[in-house]
Amino acid sequence: MAQSQEQARGTVRRGHLPAEHPLRRSLHDEVHARPFEPMTAPLRLSHLAVLTGEDMAGQERVHLAALCRRFGVEAPPPDATQVFVDLGGFRLRWERHTEFSTYGFIVEGGFEEAFSDPIINRVPADWLEALPGQVIVALHVAVEGRDSPRRSVSEVDALFGSEALAGSRMSSDAAAGWTDFRISEDGFSRIFVQDYAMGPRRTGRLIRRLLELETYRMMALLAFTPAREAGPALSRIGGRLTDITAAMADSPDNSEDRKLLDELSGLAAELERIGARLAYRLGAMRAYNALVGQRLEEIRENRLEGLQTIAEFLSRRYVPAIRTCESVQLRLDQLTLRVTRASEMLRTRVDVHLEAQNRDLLASMDRRAKVQLRLQETVEGLSVAAISYYVIGLIGYLAKGVKVAGAPVPPDLVTGAAIPLVVLLVWAGMRRMRRRLSRQIGE
Repeated sequence: MAQSQEQARGTVRRGHLPAEHPLRRSLHDEVHARPFEPMTAPLRLSHLAVLTGEDMAGQERVHLAALCRRFGVEAPPPDATQVFVDLGGFRLRWERHTEFSTYGFIVEGGFEEAFSDPIINRVPADWLEALPGQVIVALHVAVEGRDSPRRSVSEVDALFGSEALAGSRMSSDAAAGWTDFRISEDGFSRIFVQDYAMGPRRTGRLIRRLLELETYRMMALLAFTPAREAGPALSRIGGRLTDITAAMADSPDNSEDRKLLDELSGLAAELERIGARLAYRLGAMRAYNALVGQRLEEIRENRLEGLQTIAEFLSRRYVPAIRTCESVQLRLDQLTLRVTRASEMLRTRVDVHLEAQNRDLLASMDRRAKVQLRLQETVEGLSVAAISYYVIGLIGYLAKGVKVAGAPVPPDLVTGAAIPLVVLLVWAGMRRMRRRLSRQIGE
């Protein structure tokens, strides 16, 4: 018994498990996706975020393979979502996201000027020009080592050529970073970081978070322009909806209800069109904005004397832009709800009016039915008299014929005596026929 239990435990230790869910491995490994790459200061890198949509991953991998062949390096696998490769003069990091991809070109080692000779210059120009997609973020990052003297604010101002800087101590005061959030003449923004007490892993985490902060910020702001452009249309729809509601309240009758209902249907269709156009971007904005907030927390800022922090800088213009997008989403939802309520109210009015018309029509039909019944009874009485008259006439002729034949029959007496019986029989026959027809109609 003990031996069998030991054998069972040994079987489990050798990895003999029950049937495994087909997604277990991929879901488990997701926590290790997009790892931080250790980086040793001093270093420089150029970062590109390229908007490609969801159907250009194959083209990007082909383009990456062409670059690898040019430098004599093995191409990435056809299903790769991230690539780390050393191309000799620089390292390349490529990552595929849902609707964009990022390219990082990295060189570790000392430098004299932080941004005078960016790493992007080492990448073949023709390859860059043919890059699939559209660039949404272009960023140069320079990280000075801890052996360099700490820079003053004026020195950093001179480095950027600007006094509108945002900066802070980062990573629990283990580094300091500055940026001006401007696009320079070469089309790139710039971030300068000074390492105070970071190791390679910590440096890699900080740089990645700064790159993601800028990338997600720009991706979130893609919703700003279409949201702002939708504002006048929403204002026009809101004003027209107010007019329609007022017309519903002021209308003494239902003469305009059909026209108002058609207008409401048109407004609902226009709102649906605007919502369909904005839905994806506004949904993505919420996700990207959450990531921006998360990255701001993760860089762990502390104030540098005389400078606004990155979070403070973003709160001045980025946050209002996000609030505008959220406001447009709220207005869109509220207008859709108002149009729905107004349509329901108007349909209720139309239904009540139709019910009143139907009630009046039924009452009119009932009155007509009663009149027809009276006419039918009148016609029925006339029919009984007419049929009886003809039958009695026939009896009279018959009685006269019998008398002529020699029978002692007084024709006038026979005719007079037949009148009540004939009338009674004709009336009973007509009544029976009417009852039979009524039963047939009822069935």
